[in-house]
Amino acid sequence: MGLGIGQAGWIGRLAAGAVALALPPRCPGCGDVVDADHRLCPDCWGGLRFLGPPACALCAQPFDVERGDQAQCAPCLAHPPPHDGLRAAVAYGPVARRLALKLKYGGRMSLAETMARMMARHLADDADLLVPVPLHRWRLWSRGFNQAALIAADLSAMRGVPHDPMLLRRVRRTPVLRGISGRDRRRAVRGAFALCPGGQARMAGRHVVLIDDVHTSGATVGACAAVLRRAGAARVTVLTFARVTGDPADDTH
Repeated sequence: MGLGIGQAGWIGRLAAGAVALALPPRCPGCGDVVDADHRLCPDCWGGLRFLGPPACALCAQPFDVERGDQAQCAPCLAHPPPHDGLRAAVAYGPVARRLALKLKYGGRMSLAETMARMMARHLADDADLLVPVPLHRWRLWSRGFNQAALIAADLSAMRGVPHDPMLLRRVRRTPVLRGISGRDRRRAVRGAFALCPGGQARMAGRHVVLIDDVHTSGATVGACAAVLRRAGAARVTVLTFARVTGDPADDTH
């Protein structure tokens, strides 16, 4: 005799409760038990510095005092970036670093959704297309996934904005950028990115948002934005999970 609808539902809830008891949600930062998936414990949550105004309108570098919505920092005034503005959810610090490294090198792919949830409120309402910063095929094969593409897919599901993980390609391998100056980073990524065949028609005249996990000097997203602008994007903005707010050469990402 088969189970009735009420019995089946009761048994399903009982099974789900047993699984939750055996495998309770844990803080993605430290592993402590929390009340729901993708939530941080109070200590890790308190260890995040959420970004917003006052900040540079182009690169999101925080300001000490309010300077106006369109104010720019001195580096952006001297050398404007090739994109139309950057937003980041949090400043790069110990907790943000742990999350980024667990996703990127620890294979904790569920953290892409954790990051996307913090980034979603920063996604522009007029965004037309989400494009993740690509990995070179050799790095993609060795890692097994592109963390920026995972974040973009989750953001797309949350906000209903299409994403295209194949629009941009990294056509040349680049050295590890950690610990080198911004000028050397820009030189290292020059010519490293290209549009996929037929990609121009998919993004021409649209507001394209580049998605990445961590923003350091801006060299990588700048090189990607330049390709998209040359191909006819109406606007190119950048959205990242974390932003290094000190000297990019000092980051340990």
